[in-house]
Formats: sequence, C-alpha cells, structure tokens
Amino acid sequence: MVTRLEIFLDQHSFSPGKIDGHWGDFCAKALQRYQLAHGQQTTSQLDPAIQRELTEISPLYINYQLNADDFRHVGKAPRRPAEQARVKSMPYRSIMDFVAERYHSDETFIRKLNSDRNMKTLKPGDTIRVPNVTPFQIENIHPIENLPINPALASRTIKVDTRARMLDVVDGDKIISSYPVTPGSKQLPAPIGTWKIVRITLMPWFRWDKEMLNHGKRSSNFHNIPPGSRNPVGIAWIGLDKKGIGIHGTDNPDMIGRSASHGCIRLANWDVNRVANAVTDGTAVQIF
Repeated sequence: MVTRLEIFLDQHSFSPGKIDGHWGDFCAKALQRYQLAHGQQTTSQLDPAIQRELTEISPLYINYQLNADDFRHVGKAPRRPAEQARVKSMPYRSIMDFVAERYHSDETFIRKLNSDRNMKTLKPGDTIRVPNVTPFQIENIHPIENLPINPALASRTIKVDTRARMLDVVDGDKIISSYPVTPGSKQLPAPIGTWKIVRITLMPWFRWDKEMLNHGKRSSNFHNIPPGSRNPVGIAWIGLDKKGIGIHGTDNPDMIGRSASHGCIRLANWDVNRVANAVTDGTAVQIF
C-alpha cells in the first residue's frame, strides 16, 4: 500500500522522494500537501478517500526494455572536482543508476522488483520491471542557457519551507505540486526572504569553488565541471537574484533531505526538471 501511495503521489507531482516502498517523512508531507490541494482533510494518513484513489492505479508496475542509447548515458563520472573538470561530461555511473533515476526510485527497490534476474549483467534488449511513473528522460534534456519566458506561468510562486524541507509550486492560492529538498546548511543556510528567478539553465556547467561553497566568496582556485546527470548541480540551475544562490538538481538523489547544501535548494533531477518547466523568469521564490 505504501508503494502504491508513493507512485500515486509521484504521478500527481506531489513527490514522496525516491520510490522505495517504505513510509517516510517526505511521503507523509507529500500526502498532506496533496490532501490540502484537493480540499481533503490534511491527516497525512490513508483515509478512505485516498485509499479509493489508490485502488485506481493500474498497472502499478510496467516493463521497460533497455536499448543501446540508454547505455550511452553511462560512463566515467569521477567524484573529485579536479578529475571531474578533465572529462567531457558527467554521465550516470551505472545502468542501474540510470534506471533508478529514470523511474524516480531507489536502486535497491528496483533490484527487489527484479529479484529473478542478475541486474549486474543488463544489456540492450533486456526488459526490467519498474514503477508506473512518468519517466525522467535524460535523452530529452538538451543544453539551454536560459529557457524562454512563459507568460502563462507568471502568476505562479515557489515557496520553500526550510524546516519541512519541502518546495511547493503555488498558482494563486493553490498548491499544484510539491517536492522534497535540501535547503542549505547550518554554515550556509538558504537565504530567508522573497527572491525572484532570473535564469533557468538546462544541462549547466558548474563552477566548483571551495571558497564560494564554504564562504560565499569567489576565488581564483576553481574547477569548471561539465554538464551531465552526475554534475554536482544536476540537470538544471534555476538562478535567483541572490548571488550564487539557486534551485538545482543533484548528482546523488539518495541524499535529498539528508545532507547539507551550500545555501542553495537542491532537488532530485526528476523533480527539478518538473519545477523548471512549471515556472519562468520573474517567478517569485519565497524562502522561509
């Protein structure tokens, strides 16, 4: 039932975090926000109304056939900034890394769904079982310096609750989607206040600068890290009118909400992709 709930919430853009079949804090918060958005009592529990909706998910799982192009998104992605700056791109580190992110899932969960096969020897043409969610398709994310302004999205607002570690996209007075985040750290907390989006970049380069990350000041000692799914800021950078601060993806979705960031708002790549397409330049961002 928890897995069914996670898939249901993800399908409706109220992200429970990675799908893993376990009840957790983010799942409860996503459910509460879904209930609020749909005029239901915000119990954060599986009340009869939600249970009826969950039974309508069919199928719960689907089959995905790997192809040769999928493996072209897998390769060498070093972990040290100096080494990262020497490669041409930052791809997935394994085909399991690719599949798990494509279907918003924990790798261990994908392995459990496919316990009858050896996941270490996957090849093009193999079919695996995955959750029935809209896939995050890395092959459709192309480098764009700044997405065009979309006036139809001008009325929307992003609200970041740093205590709850949740980001809500609000249209008027209604929450239309919600996602788990890592909002800064004790040393460099996310800046409280109201800001606005000044740039939405897809497949960004990342300027790794230890002084900037730790103290908010640029230095001459830095590394330029190329784009890719395992770039430290992930597949999107949503820049704010606050120097060095943005909403961005991640190279490690397992750590969303569990580790610190350097003053920015970090999401899983599949979630930041949805946020990037739900807002536009000029959108207000309230951080509290």
